[in-house]
Amino acid sequence: MTEDINSIGAAACKILQTAPAMDKAELSHHYSALWFEGKLKPSCTEKPQDRPARPEKPALLLPRDMPRRRQGKGSKAHRVALLHAVCHIELNAIDLAWDIVARFGHDMPKEFINDWVEVADDEARHFNLLQSRLSHLDAQYGDLPAHDGLWQAALDTRHDLAARLAIVPMVLEARGLDVSPPMIERLLQSGDEESADCLKIIYEEEISHVQKGQKWFQNLCSQKKLDARTEYQKLVKTYFKGHLKPPFNKEARDLAGFDEGFYLPISLNKA
Repeated sequence: MTEDINSIGAAACKILQTAPAMDKAELSHHYSALWFEGKLKPSCTEKPQDRPARPEKPALLLPRDMPRRRQGKGSKAHRVALLHAVCHIELNAIDLAWDIVARFGHDMPKEFINDWVEVADDEARHFNLLQSRLSHLDAQYGDLPAHDGLWQAALDTRHDLAARLAIVPMVLEARGLDVSPPMIERLLQSGDEESADCLKIIYEEEISHVQKGQKWFQNLCSQKKLDARTEYQKLVKTYFKGHLKPPFNKEARDLAGFDEGFYLPISLNKA
């Protein structure tokens, strides 16, 4: 580790421009620990690049070019494909958390930086957890192609913190809360309790990530005297390319403080 980094903004940019996935996760843990030990200044003056560095593998494809998972559900190959896809999401999530620190931390309170450094540390641990599970299935991250659409949300919202919060934690991570329980159940049905346990840990901790997103979104709206629900719906319509699709995991979303008055009015079923 190089210790010429003395601020959290510089640490964030270093992690973002680290290409090897395992190194990115290791640095995320390293600088998170230094931050919470009080060894990094709360300065975010370095401007992050628009795209983070990525490892040579996996090959990144457009979502429409991704191969279909044709293996039988429950097969080893299908479970590897599922875990690999989630592992790729977690690698992107490391960068998304550090990008929000580097890009928007300069005029936000220290509590904001604390929250997103904590999220980054969680995401690095999630990546390592999945990588370890893949290795037990004779696979590793990079063995399969992955889609390159995940960073588009960061590019589209790089100029606006409220938009970033609305789209990343309050749409994309909230969607993770919706789809995780069925994935966990499928893994249990296939007899893969170890993989199911990995996803359970991630699912439970992602609730706090959505909670942090909506907390800071509502904080920004309050400062600007905006109605948070109306502003969220406007930003989602502007920056989210897809649709908010039910079913929604209301229980987990409510635990995150994210009530259905935000998302139901602009979902595909408005009942």
